[in-house]
Amino acid sequence: MHTLRWPSLLAGILAAAPLAAQARTTAERLGYPADAKLLILHADDLGVAHSVDSASLAALSSGAISSASIMMPTPWVTEVAAYARAHPDADLGLHLTLTAEWATYRWGSVASSDRVPSLLDSAGYFPSDVPPVVARAKMPEVERELRAQIALARKMGIRPTHVDSHMGTLFANPRMVATYMKVAREYRYPFLAARRPPGWIAPLPLAASEIVPDTVIIAGDEVPRDRWKEFYLDALAKLKPGVTEIIVHLGFDDAELRAVTVNHEPYGAAWRQRDYDVVTSAEFKKALADNHIVLIGWKDLAKAAAAR
Repeated sequence: MHTLRWPSLLAGILAAAPLAAQARTTAERLGYPADAKLLILHADDLGVAHSVDSASLAALSSGAISSASIMMPTPWVTEVAAYARAHPDADLGLHLTLTAEWATYRWGSVASSDRVPSLLDSAGYFPSDVPPVVARAKMPEVERELRAQIALARKMGIRPTHVDSHMGTLFANPRMVATYMKVAREYRYPFLAARRPPGWIAPLPLAASEIVPDTVIIAGDEVPRDRWKEFYLDALAKLKPGVTEIIVHLGFDDAELRAVTVNHEPYGAAWRQRDYDVVTSAEFKKALADNHIVLIGWKDLAKAAAAR
């Protein structure tokens, strides 16, 4: 992904803390003690490549991760849809997509190009980074494309457990956030949301029934490559009570993924292999147990919200 501002943006605006007026903690609303450490271990970007799908679905099937999200415009989405149909209980959401970041491996809209022209570049693809989307996108077309991605998922037999945003595009300004939340609410999907936004985003209070993580963690470009495992183990050791989502990007460092992510080390093939190696390691599993961390999924948040 090109937008390396994304980890800091995410940390700044997503689910920073429970609502002050909320009588019970997020953990208690999910049926756990107030001091429970609950973790959604979530993989982004399913559908990008066979390598990404293979690593992510293997980790999901084994229980190494608890949730993942799918990019509907991507070339390998049919592979993920087949898995979703065969595993209807899998915690699979939609990674709503308005960018195509890889230099030689592009995709465009699910909606017909003549219905979303402000979202596409001169070659008919999504822009490679967030700023061009923000500069040109018309909100009716953003909404149209989000609905098209959801409709395609449902048509392919995917039953989304939640929605979030690829490269943070839908968190880039208040109009984007409002459109994203409007669509998610209409479909009654849990969504990764701005709980305590910075000053440049207008506050958007959640409804009483809506539950989001208290904290979101993602490895950014600032993490030393030789300290990768330590970054995640340290995050587990410091995990606070409540619901945390750790976002990972899984894949195998193979010829396919190296070609897809050519000349782009951040979030590339080696990066995704490191993430895969960490979350599937015995050391990571032991750290979960040693720190009394319980893996949950977005389905748990949806169930708790529906029970209200």
